[in-house]
Amino acid sequence: MYAPERHQAILATARAEGRVEVAGLARTFDVTPETVRRDLSVLERHGLVRRVHGGAIPVERLRTEPAVSVREGMLSDEKRRIAQAALREIPDAGTIVLDSGTTTLRLAEVLPTDRELQVVTNSLPIAALLAERPTVTLHFVGGAVRGRTLASVGPWAERALADIHADIVFLGANGITPDHGATTPDLGEAAVKRALARAARRVVLLADHTKVGRSDFARIVGLDDVDLLITDSGIDADLAAELESVDLTVVQA
Repeated sequence: MYAPERHQAILATARAEGRVEVAGLARTFDVTPETVRRDLSVLERHGLVRRVHGGAIPVERLRTEPAVSVREGMLSDEKRRIAQAALREIPDAGTIVLDSGTTTLRLAEVLPTDRELQVVTNSLPIAALLAERPTVTLHFVGGAVRGRTLASVGPWAERALADIHADIVFLGANGITPDHGATTPDLGEAAVKRALARAARRVVLLADHTKVGRSDFARIVGLDDVDLLITDSGIDADLAAELESVDLTVVQA
């Protein structure tokens, strides 16, 4: 395979899967990792991918944010495992905060029914799911609803969250790196996520492995503000070690 053909194949894989990794591409094309890195550098110079630790992400994935209806069908098994692992962090009684997102929605679906819980959320899908649960006292955070994520955002939401002191928040993010912390594409949503994090004693980040090693436009919190990251077993070992080197506990489901 000539280099231009390999470049096209790498770009097609990146666009289909949302990320490519150097080691995997080297095996696929039977070339050295150094050759793959040169290929990724060429694609980056043409503005087609962005290099991240261990691989690359297609540029259009960084510029667009899939709607909830699209994201619900992506990595569903990984999100289910993350939700099951997150159950171990649920208190026997008390208040939990559920951020908007498809992984936190999976957690809402499997919340225990053998205990009384107060749940705070800014997610319309989560609120609709939990509204009639007899063991849940639901507090829905008001504000302007962002159509792409069905999350309440804006000053109303931020003011409401300022009065809350919960036991634990389960936070979502679109990107996680040691340097930039947890990030998301929208500034308004980042501000509310930050307010959610301040509203609880413990911050648990729920994110599948494709979010690790990439960063988005708007910073939510630094990793020093996060107590625990729960991800899936697909996370790159080097990326996991890099996160743990900044004292972040990483659980792989």
